[in-house]
Amino acid sequence: MNFGRSDLRKVQVSVLGAVLMLLVAAIVLYVAYQLRDKAQLARVAITAQRSDADGKLKRVRDEEYEIRQKSILFNQLKERGIIGDEQRLEWVELLKDIRDKRRLIDLQYEIAPQRLLDGKSAGEFAFSASAMKLRVKLLHEEDLSRLLADLRSQAKALIQVKGCNVERLPSTADERTSGRASLLADCEIDWLTVREVNKK
Repeated sequence: MNFGRSDLRKVQVSVLGAVLMLLVAAIVLYVAYQLRDKAQLARVAITAQRSDADGKLKRVRDEEYEIRQKSILFNQLKERGIIGDEQRLEWVELLKDIRDKRRLIDLQYEIAPQRLLDGKSAGEFAFSASAMKLRVKLLHEEDLSRLLADLRSQAKALIQVKGCNVERLPSTADERTSGRASLLADCEIDWLTVREVNKK
């Protein structure tokens, strides 16, 4: 079977249509790949944006939680009297109450003037300490631990015990049976308070 010029004219339209269809198919494939690549890039960008937004939201929630916790702690400290001016009169009353409640034989104290910790304020707050020398006669060691525990739980200040020196008192045969003190404790205690610095 021979293929002549007359036959070429007959199939020319079909060949041209086939070439045109191949060209259209190639263009469609190219556009489809381009759209797919753009969609993938858009998806990656949206995923990154979402991840960034999730990260920011988590940081905001963490900061909100931290602020809430600090606010709760601040209010607790304020209620306990740790934040605010010194309340020395209440401290003295507390020491008398503990002495009476615990039936301590002899309790003497001396409170030094208030001083700034580190000699300066820290931002909006000034941290202060008042040193107290406490001398108490005890029947036994547990009286001292109870006294310090009462101070820590009830004082309108933060109590920091710097040290206690406990020594045995000389005793006679009569004193051993009379319920008199057998120990003498000398303690150094800091009463810590926080005060908001006045802004001008």
